[in-house]
Amino acid sequence: MDLAALAPIVVVLCLGAISPGPSLAVLLRNTMEGGKTRGVACGFGHGIGFGIYAFIAITGIVQLKASSSGAAEVLEIIGGFFLLLLAVLMFRGSSSEVTHQSSERRGFTEGFLIAFLNPKILAFLLAVFSQFVQPDFTWGERTIVACIAMLIDGGWYIFVALIISGTPLLGKLEENSRKVELTMGCLLAGLGVWILL
Repeated sequence: MDLAALAPIVVVLCLGAISPGPSLAVLLRNTMEGGKTRGVACGFGHGIGFGIYAFIAITGIVQLKASSSGAAEVLEIIGGFFLLLLAVLMFRGSSSEVTHQSSERRGFTEGFLIAFLNPKILAFLLAVFSQFVQPDFTWGERTIVACIAMLIDGGWYIFVALIISGTPLLGKLEENSRKVELTMGCLLAGLGVWILL
């Protein structure tokens, strides 16, 4: 595997991880309610769920690209349009606030479920990986890329839980979520246009 080919994957995965959404809301609530330990557990669980989805997405794309049916090209075009759609939704902003409901589940379970039961994550991964995954990826290379995705995602949420726990950063992060969303929208729109062209 060419290490240079990993750079755009890492960049897009980092952008996806830092973008605000339901996952961040769950992490913030777990950190506020259960402290640093519960927040870290939530981030760890989210990373594992994200990594499983990444492996599924990569394996599916490899199978499509290995077949000569033209499905890979269609998938890449759909991926480009999906990234543009995500950008438009980010420009428009969230239509409703995510409510912080109390729950007796532990942080790890909540983090895992919010990642694993969110089909938008799988769609995002398919859109991103369809541009970079090659049909000759071995099982080892698939696992490496999935593990990188898991480490980036889980690492970001664990980092957020450690940094914001007991600090004013929690409020500032929520206040600036719109700016982060707009920046992410611009970058995804640029990537979507590049893919389609």
